Amino acid sequence: MKLLNPLPHRQRSQRTKPVIQSTQSALDVARQDTTKLGVYLPAGDYQTTSKFNVYGRAVDVIGAGPWFTRFATPATQTNTDAGFTTPSTANGTKFSGFSFFGNYTSRIDGPGKVFDLSDVSNLTVDNIWVEHTICLLWGTNVDNLTITNNRIRDVFADGVNLTNGSTGNLVSNSEARSTGDDSFALFPATDHNSTQETGNVFQNLSSLTTWRAAGLAVYGGGGNTFSNLYIADTLVYSGITIGSLQFGSIPALGFESSPQTVFSNISLVRDGGHFWGGQTFPALWIYSAEYKLQGLRISDVDITQPTYSGIMFQTKWNGSTSLNPIQDTVFTDISVSGAHKSGDAYDAKSGFGLWANPLPEAGQGPPVGAVTFNGLNLSDNAVDIQNTTTTFTITVNN
Repeated sequence: MKLLNPLPHRQRSQRTKPVIQSTQSALDVARQDTTKLGVYLPAGDYQTTSKFNVYGRAVDVIGAGPWFTRFATPATQTNTDAGFTTPSTANGTKFSGFSFFGNYTSRIDGPGKVFDLSDVSNLTVDNIWVEHTICLLWGTNVDNLTITNNRIRDVFADGVNLTNGSTGNLVSNSEARSTGDDSFALFPATDHNSTQETGNVFQNLSSLTTWRAAGLAVYGGGGNTFSNLYIADTLVYSGITIGSLQFGSIPALGFESSPQTVFSNISLVRDGGHFWGGQTFPALWIYSAEYKLQGLRISDVDITQPTYSGIMFQTKWNGSTSLNPIQDTVFTDISVSGAHKSGDAYDAKSGFGLWANPLPEAGQGPPVGAVTFNGLNLSDNAVDIQNTTTTFTITVNN
């Protein structure tokens, strides 16, 4: 078996601009000819104005590398929805070795995802470079995907978001810069699939200069692991959000007590900001809201120079009633240093290593529940631990 080359031989050695039909035609031929392993995309600039369809059977869609095989939407247009559509008939397909440059100038929820995947499994998205789109990948009820070695730049929403029962996926060795929503996210919504998200691994990831939302956001699940993370210079939000909140009218699941959700070996550098009016965000935000927040194991975290605070605890209230408490949450070997007073309009909400925020937002009360720290190193903070509440307990065992 061999890869099918969509371009004439005479074009392979020079920069070219093949039309969309040649690539789609090559994909269609590979689908029908089972002697072909897939499609090879030689070095060139590939213009596209719509989605390529990969369907019928698993194929390999392989470029010459992201510096050389480059897809782009027209510079004369804006907000062109393009990328790859892959239904379950193509489970097992591999995409690798190309870049994709969009022309988005504003956020539009819905289109703009280079890989908009639903109800598929065993796909590989490897060594892809993406800029100026909405997302690299949005996965709805996707299983056993391998999402590795990717670079995400200047997108208007998430880098990678797995939702609605997505299970057993690997997100690894990837970097996101300047995303307009969470760089990497796990969101167990149930509007499409009501099963829990479990067995997902996010590892060896970097997130830099996220300009809206967090570097990593985990909104529920159980048995998922997040390790070897570097998150720096978030502009308005936390470096990591761990929250059980509901987004609008979208139903979702919270955190399972077992299997536990595990975070380890994480560096958070100069993270946090202010958003939604006067709310300030920490480097690491723990927020219990509409759904259960429990079963968290967080270890080997180094927080340095947070913008406002190192770790902030928050609970959502409905009037005078709190919703779900923070429970069964254990931190091990945590370091917070350099939480200084901000000196700006939010100075009173700054300078805390650990902060049980008594009034995070208007109409909300203090955090409820308890956390335990086994091994806590606090240094060069204006205030190491600030907890003026009667509803929340911070236990430190050193």
